[in-house]
Amino acid sequence: MSPVRPAAPARPKAPALVSLAEMPPDISVVLVSFEMEQALQRSLMSLSRRCQLGLEGRRCEIIVIDNGSARMPQLTPPEGMEFRLLRASRPAPSPVGALNEGLALARAPLIGAWIDGARMASPGLLAACLAAAEDARDVVVTLNYRLGRPDDGVAPAERAAHDAALLAGIGWPAQGYGLFSIATAEQAGEQGPILESNALFLSRGLWAELGGFDPVFDEPGGGAANPDLLQRALAAPGTRLVRVTGEGTFHQYHGGTTSTCRESATEALKTIARRYAALRGQPLARIRQVGSVFASPHAPAPHAPAPHAPERIAPPDLQTGMARP
Repeated sequence: MSPVRPAAPARPKAPALVSLAEMPPDISVVLVSFEMEQALQRSLMSLSRRCQLGLEGRRCEIIVIDNGSARMPQLTPPEGMEFRLLRASRPAPSPVGALNEGLALARAPLIGAWIDGARMASPGLLAACLAAAEDARDVVVTLNYRLGRPDDGVAPAERAAHDAALLAGIGWPAQGYGLFSIATAEQAGEQGPILESNALFLSRGLWAELGGFDPVFDEPGGGAANPDLLQRALAAPGTRLVRVTGEGTFHQYHGGTTSTCRESATEALKTIARRYAALRGQPLARIRQVGSVFASPHAPAPHAPAPHAPERIAPPDLQTGMARP
């Protein structure tokens, strides 16, 4: 009888290879759009690697959710970014449902929400937000600007062409930080009171905890959904406000239903404030705490001074134009 040979030792299993496509990106940005193809294309350009600085070795995901445009926008994907363009499953006058759909699809540990897709980003915005978010409870806000000057006398019908001329005049996109020189700030200084942030970044866990944007804000444009989200985020236990300075988002005119003139904007803001007070039992107020300040390492210092929009004019994020007829 031949001797029994001992069993050969089991070979260790090779570690499973994870493809790059299966790995989550480092940062996700969700934008909502409605009938704003030209402005949205500029926003995507501003978020591309051609324009964004300091993202070496980082993967970025851009998700656009169209909220019921007559036809899907024809877009050039942002260079060097993972990109998805989807139609909202239930388009509505409010962007809230579409925005929450996009947030549910975002895969990164840090997720930013653009309630208005017609906003261009300054060149160091994504890298600065990644660096500023040191903790999963951080509420990272960027500041809001809009192209043009208050009371510049430009008629609504000429506003889009005026924006294009302003951008051409600074050599955008090559001169991304030139945006500050042709824009109006929506807050009094980088550490002044803020009502909302168009580009708000939270950890995936904090977004889930808050339940995203509240669907109760179902009116055209979303009403106070955006400032409400910021208020709730800062009221959650253990959260910390982090302001990113030296960067911002810049609103382009796109024919919004309440952004055509001062009178309509003022009335819209009054209506929004009344409904918010009825829903939340408190007035719609600006956040005055400064919080922790993170100065972008990429921004030139100092920026050309941007004037402050009069308080009586509704910030463009409350004029998103997301309302559908």
